[in-house]
Amino acid sequence: MAQTFCPRSILLCVVFLFSTNVLAISAVLGIDLGTEYIKATLVKPGIPLEIVLTKDSRRKETSAVAFKPLQNAPKSGSYPERAYGSDAIALAARFPGDVYPNLKTLLGLPTDDSIVKEYAARHPDLQLEAHKTRGTVAFKSKATANEEAWMVEELLAMELQSIQRNAEAMAGPDGNVRSVVITVPPFYTTEEKRAVELAAELVGLKVLSLISDGLAVGLNYATSRTFPTINEGGKPEYHMVFDMGAGSAKATIMKFQGRTVKDIGKFNKTIQEVQVMGSGWDRTLGGDALNYLIVDDMISKFVETSAAKKASVTPESVQGHGRAMAKLFKDAEKLRHVLSANTETGTSFEGLYDDIDFRYKITRAAFEKMAEAHAERVAATVQKALDVAELDIKQLDSIILHGGASRTPFVQKQLEKIASGDKLRSNVNSDEAAVFGAAFRAAELSAGFRVKEIRISDGAFYAAGMKWTNPQDKPQQQRLWTERSLLGAAPKEVTFTNVEDFSVRFYQQVPTSEGTTVDMETKVLTTKNLTATVASLVEKGCSQPDIHFKVKLRLSIEDGEVEVERAAVECEAEVQEKGSVMDGVKNLFGFGKDKDQQPLKDGEEDTSSEASESASTTESTETAATSVTESSTSETTSTSTSSESAESSPVPKKQLVVVPVSFSTEKTGIPSLPKADLTKAKDRIKAFEASDKSRRLREEALNQLEGFTYKVRDMLDTESFVAASTPEERAALEKKASEASDWLYDDGADAPREELKSKLKGLKDLVSPIEKRIEESRKRPELVKGLKSALDQTTTFIDTIKGKISEAEAHVSSLSASASTTTEISSTVTAAPSNEAGDFDGLEDETTTTTTATAVEDRGPVPPLYTLDDLKEIMDLSASTLEWFEKKLAEQEKLPEAADPVLLAKDLVEKTKKLEKAGMDLAMKSVKNFDKGKKKSSSSKKPSKTKAKKGSTKTDSDGSEPTIDIKDGENYIKFGQDGKGPSAEEIEEMIKRMTKEQQNKDEPKAKHDEL
Repeated sequence: MAQTFCPRSILLCVVFLFSTNVLAISAVLGIDLGTEYIKATLVKPGIPLEIVLTKDSRRKETSAVAFKPLQNAPKSGSYPERAYGSDAIALAARFPGDVYPNLKTLLGLPTDDSIVKEYAARHPDLQLEAHKTRGTVAFKSKATANEEAWMVEELLAMELQSIQRNAEAMAGPDGNVRSVVITVPPFYTTEEKRAVELAAELVGLKVLSLISDGLAVGLNYATSRTFPTINEGGKPEYHMVFDMGAGSAKATIMKFQGRTVKDIGKFNKTIQEVQVMGSGWDRTLGGDALNYLIVDDMISKFVETSAAKKASVTPESVQGHGRAMAKLFKDAEKLRHVLSANTETGTSFEGLYDDIDFRYKITRAAFEKMAEAHAERVAATVQKALDVAELDIKQLDSIILHGGASRTPFVQKQLEKIASGDKLRSNVNSDEAAVFGAAFRAAELSAGFRVKEIRISDGAFYAAGMKWTNPQDKPQQQRLWTERSLLGAAPKEVTFTNVEDFSVRFYQQVPTSEGTTVDMETKVLTTKNLTATVASLVEKGCSQPDIHFKVKLRLSIEDGEVEVERAAVECEAEVQEKGSVMDGVKNLFGFGKDKDQQPLKDGEEDTSSEASESASTTESTETAATSVTESSTSETTSTSTSSESAESSPVPKKQLVVVPVSFSTEKTGIPSLPKADLTKAKDRIKAFEASDKSRRLREEALNQLEGFTYKVRDMLDTESFVAASTPEERAALEKKASEASDWLYDDGADAPREELKSKLKGLKDLVSPIEKRIEESRKRPELVKGLKSALDQTTTFIDTIKGKISEAEAHVSSLSASASTTTEISSTVTAAPSNEAGDFDGLEDETTTTTTATAVEDRGPVPPLYTLDDLKEIMDLSASTLEWFEKKLAEQEKLPEAADPVLLAKDLVEKTKKLEKAGMDLAMKSVKNFDKGKKKSSSSKKPSKTKAKKGSTKTDSDGSEPTIDIKDGENYIKFGQDGKGPSAEEIEEMIKRMTKEQQNKDEPKAKHDEL
């Protein structure tokens, strides 16, 4: 039995799913994957579009990873130390066979590709080989001789993992970066894009989307601008992004425009659109190509030196020497950068090759002459983009420069020849615009952020189509998309005449270095039940020639892959509709059978109509019911016999029948990694990461131990340390520190982390007691002073309260005696009333008021806030604390400075806090008593306002105790006027003033005694 779910359960599941996704992608990353540099931008709540810094606080990381060989043979399960970025390049001269730079150019390419061969020639020490499964580039490392060759995707994954760690460090403790958008060149084929996605997958990164370099720059350009709205007659703007980096040159033409679209409800909104019109590129025209011009010139001049001739040095021998090539390439890049701002520069090498020194100089003019052929290729790249976009250079509004090599003077001169100089723009960050655009796209795709609405359309850049075999066994081919096609555009519907299961192969038309094109297969679509579906339609009355197999196809907006949206067979057939079907429709909407729809006879009551009036139906149900009612009304005009006949006779009708077809898609081209190999690659990278972490922790322990031995030496010369320790302790410590220091420079350099931590603990166990004595000695005087002050304040407070209680008791006694005398006099006067004063009885109130006012003038002492029972707890605590303090203080004073203390700082702090807390608790108790008295007073005043006016005496009419009435004078504070209890500061101030008042009272008494 199929399991069913209630709507509430489904809704809760959907809410949970979306909330989980929001939490999972709360931090996203945009990565500009360059040939020479990798840049990343983090987007997180509270961190909008911020560049991820390297560990050296640089805004970009050199695209390189290196394995630093171990001095000894690596142990089982351990890996060599890895270095990234500039640290990796710095090792190239020492370990040229284990430094892997500029890996981007090798992704998704077979080893026999011309670009791969050129890379191998420029890095002669790298052991490049073909991967056993994929046939793509892999490297055998000398530092990991026991491991299989590393795929180029694995090496790139390590670089991405380093970027990810830096981003998570910036995001904070709860930062978890898993979602990324990565830039790729427009010339990347499907295989190269898959290689980027594989590298990200190996380190647990989810690629939300790939975005072309030019579109990323254009998106960043659009974030701070508004373009003409075409709905209002505005004309779109056309801009070209010329991006020349280290590996290639790209020209991308885009259309920028605004559009008014329908928003929620009746409102409209204006959005911005960025659409790629066309792109041109040169895969090998970049900064590296210019660097190699200088390298080749260096080699040619080096072999012409007398020392090189004497040693019979040839250009081939230098080019095959890994260390010499690493040195030459490193300096060549520096020289090219200097020539961008200077007319000449130079460098020198010590022991470049075969211990031969070399000095080199070059001028900008000489460099530009060497690069004349490269300058012409700039114009070809721009013209290719214009041809694809079907635009003229005059129609461009501007040419936006991006990439480090675009700043080369001769490159800008060449662009100025193609277009007028005023079209060149540097209005974006030529280094970071692409990475900011990628990060903006990542935030847009993430559910956790809301950004400016900019709709982008990336280009396909390659023509694509499909191949299949028709029912006559003839191969057929059809182009579906061109270079100008847009990713994510409306799907294309393709019709096939095949009626049996078959396969469709999709391909990309990729140009070769020889100027031709080759069809590279990317995916295959295979039907599963087409034959059976067609057969079932034929049985239902479809004619086989009328049956068509239709497929909807589109290019994915994320990576440009072919997506199959729908596959189905269609035909027009005569469907036999019986009356019972109509009756079923009528029953669905509550109209019953035809006989139930006949007119009512005379005298009959329509009871069903009354029930139907009370029923509520949706709008769609009412519409359907109306159409069915009209049909049933026409049928009821016939007799019951003809009606029954109509139910049994079928009504033929032409109807389009659509039946979905099951299918499967499979990636073709370079073989994908088997699941076992993919898991193995992930585990190998995780093991490498764990090895790095273990090494970092061991190095931290080594540094801590070494630093502590130096610290011990300094301690032994410190006066405070000598005073707090015995000669025996210092001798033992000095001996152990000396042994640890000698061990570090002998066997300890390669010791495991646990042994290093054990040595450190042994030293700390000797130092800690002495440091504790020094710390106790330093803190003790101030804490002793604080405890004494607390005891004094507590004693003063207790004495003050006791004095208040005594004064109050004496005053109450005098009031009681005075009240009894007044009562006797009042009763005597009342006993002899005047019979002649009937009209002036009301004047007696004035006499009472005057008497009361006279009594109020003698207010007496302030009523106490406490009783003696309230003071018992704090008195006992004060006495016990004082006893403990005097005992411990006496013991401590007898001890020498080098002995362990008995009067500890933590105990002093604890005792002081207890006293303070007891005093605060007592003060808060008085506040509660005050609030209760205030509430009683207010409640007793509400029933009789007249009595309150008449009797404003210090005591109630029944002779109860006086209510609290705190003076508003110099020595008192007012609180509780707004109906709230006093704050802690007010209570503390009240206690201080009460203490001061008691001291002021004691001083006159002392003077009087002296007199």
